[in-house]
Amino acid sequence: MSGPSRPRPGPVTGAFPRAEAARALVQVFDHGRNLGDALDGLELRLSDGRDRALVRRLCNRSLCDLPALEWRLARLLKQALPHKARSVHFLLLSAIGELLEQREPAPAVIHASVEATRILKQPHLARLANGVLRSWQREAQRIESELPQLPALRLGYPDWMVETLRHDWPEHWERILEIGNAPPPLWLRVNHRRGDRAQLAARLAASGHPVEIPPVFPDALRMEHSARITELPGFAEGRFSVQDTGAQAAVDLLEVRDGLRILDACAAPGGKAAHILERAEVELTVLELDPARAQRIDQGFARLGLKGQIVVGDAVMPAAWWDGTPYDRILIDAPCSATGVLRRHPEIRWLRRPTDIEANVELQRAMLDALWPLLAPGGLLVYATCSILHAENRKQVESFLGRHKDAAALDCAPPEAIRCNPGSQILPGSLDRDGFYYAVLRRLQR
Repeated sequence: MSGPSRPRPGPVTGAFPRAEAARALVQVFDHGRNLGDALDGLELRLSDGRDRALVRRLCNRSLCDLPALEWRLARLLKQALPHKARSVHFLLLSAIGELLEQREPAPAVIHASVEATRILKQPHLARLANGVLRSWQREAQRIESELPQLPALRLGYPDWMVETLRHDWPEHWERILEIGNAPPPLWLRVNHRRGDRAQLAARLAASGHPVEIPPVFPDALRMEHSARITELPGFAEGRFSVQDTGAQAAVDLLEVRDGLRILDACAAPGGKAAHILERAEVELTVLELDPARAQRIDQGFARLGLKGQIVVGDAVMPAAWWDGTPYDRILIDAPCSATGVLRRHPEIRWLRRPTDIEANVELQRAMLDALWPLLAPGGLLVYATCSILHAENRKQVESFLGRHKDAAALDCAPPEAIRCNPGSQILPGSLDRDGFYYAVLRRLQR
């Protein structure tokens, strides 16, 4: 008769989140997915909030320090890992990043990372992972002393993006890139139709989520730490939405007031459209090309208690959806490189290519030309991007003004923005906002 069976050892603490981070990084780099989509369903796979936070921290560190991490790993490997072992490659990158941070004891990081090779179905690489990480412990000081002090390695960006920003912003480029690696605050936009800002701030503070009431942004609350938005008091009741204060500037530049007829083109995810409806009683057309994203805008309106006409259509083909009545205001929140929101989406730096900028410029140009005739004489068109590249911003509007003699650029000055003539640029980190460009164009009476 055999004796009692030995219980199987439980999973190593931290192995599963490290495997999740490695898988997500494969999705970003090898399949071009944004990090949010790559982490979709994470709450179902990891029930512990600390594990989920670890996954996001590992991913963000790897994305923000990729060139230097790759350089370090290459010094520890005799040869590159095969493509089928890409998950282990990213596991090792994130582990080296952890060992550099020293937030967790090195033995725990190494043990969990080695165990993660088995979760990733690469058990034959467990010994290699152990050897690489222990070699790092022994040789870290020497390797760090040899790290080239190149901007791309030091700041964690592709060469083309560093050079473009250095050209466009010779006095600010390094600060822009540093801000892109910093954790962002959480900005909330208060829905004044459903309550007072001070009351909401008190309610959030009472629940353990203190916020700052910034005087320069009338609809905003600033929360220093991240939180599960849907669980915050007031969210389900439509008391607030998440929106950076750089994006909140659009409604002021539109000079929204009751009775206006307004078009919000390229509206998803719908934050600026909702802000317009929260400010005034207007006739708002919300245009979105993607039916699924249009449905999410509708769901957002329902939560906030707002109503707007949501139209699925293409901004460059208004004949298919426009009723022929001119608009008093048009907002073009144009597709762009999103280089102003790198701190919220660090994967953008690796998913974008220089050719993407060229394609964006052509699409933006087509949208401006197609929608300008829909604006009533005397009306305002606000052109907005979350880009900090001149090609998508100042140069785009300069070109537009050269083609349309019935257009005039107005003074446009959100707080602490840099005037670009035409338009204004909010640089990332200015008043702790994301980067946004705005130009306000009036259609002249002719």
